[in-house]
Amino acid sequence: MRGREEANESTSRWSRHDWWGVVLEAPDAHALGSFYAELLGWELSKDELGDAAVAPPEGVAYIGFQTSPTYVRPVWPPVEGAPQMTMHLDFEVSELEAAVAQAIELGAEQAEHQPQDNVRVLLDPAGHPFCLYTDD
Repeated sequence: MRGREEANESTSRWSRHDWWGVVLEAPDAHALGSFYAELLGWELSKDELGDAAVAPPEGVAYIGFQTSPTYVRPVWPPVEGAPQMTMHLDFEVSELEAAVAQAIELGAEQAEHQPQDNVRVLLDPAGHPFCLYTDD
């Protein structure tokens, strides 16, 4: 992409300028960032007033969180006239039921509708759908 530095693996990851990620709005960025940090075992790499981010131990990807005072929780599965999800996160796991149990312990909810046997749709504490799946 024009305007992006080429990845240089010899540069410290925190000094690189080719980071990429997604940002989710939430009623409380810190709370949602803390949820995903614990769920994924990632570092809460940014935690400032209204903004938070988690990053895996290696690489230059992140999930960011932005506090939005007007945040409206999405509905999944979709219901006409209700706020709909515009994206969701997918995480492959090796033990589906153990991963689901941990997510629920941390504050996620299992969605009522489950479209596939090897996938569990959950809702994070702010209502964003995310999927845990196995490669079965």
